[in-house]
Amino acid sequence: MNRTQNGGGACTVWLTGLSGSGKSTLGHALACHLRSLQLGYELIDGDEIRRELCRDLGFSKADREENIRRIGYVARLLNCHEIISIVAAISPYRESREEIRRKTPNFLEVHVDCSIQTLIRRDVKGLYLQALAGAIPNFSGISDPYEEPLRPDVYVNSGVQSEADCLARIVSKLEDLRWIPEAPRRAAEPVLGQENLLIA
Repeated sequence: MNRTQNGGGACTVWLTGLSGSGKSTLGHALACHLRSLQLGYELIDGDEIRRELCRDLGFSKADREENIRRIGYVARLLNCHEIISIVAAISPYRESREEIRRKTPNFLEVHVDCSIQTLIRRDVKGLYLQALAGAIPNFSGISDPYEEPLRPDVYVNSGVQSEADCLARIVSKLEDLRWIPEAPRRAAEPVLGQENLLIA
């Protein structure tokens, strides 16, 4: 857990999207930004929660909903101690996410979008191709539903936007809501070879 003496706003940033869309990448980037502001935060990664807290759950609809319910509860516990929760989890069902929103003050839903074609190109393990071939059941977006947010608080597309651009949108929204302070502005410094770098 990353506590600081300055504390921070009690909010939850919920990154939802298909496997490989860049949720964890953006979660880590946001964590670094919050650390630079000396704010308390915790990054809750869906894969890690599966291994540590939800090993008893499978991938049925009921189990997926229970997985999200547990993550939401952990996020709210952290918020009670002025810790910003960053959640990076597929969370495929719209109603499950809306239930978390209803229970969680200062909830920011971020839809990390990306085309299936781009996700297949990124997928070094070949999971998408296996799912398309019917070898992996209950694979979100292929053999199991993924219900996109209808009105996300922030929308980013990691297939066409750089990591920096995606992060900037999230940070800007948090600043506008006054859930985090604005960072000191510095003059932009171009970095050679980085202008078209997209999230992997």
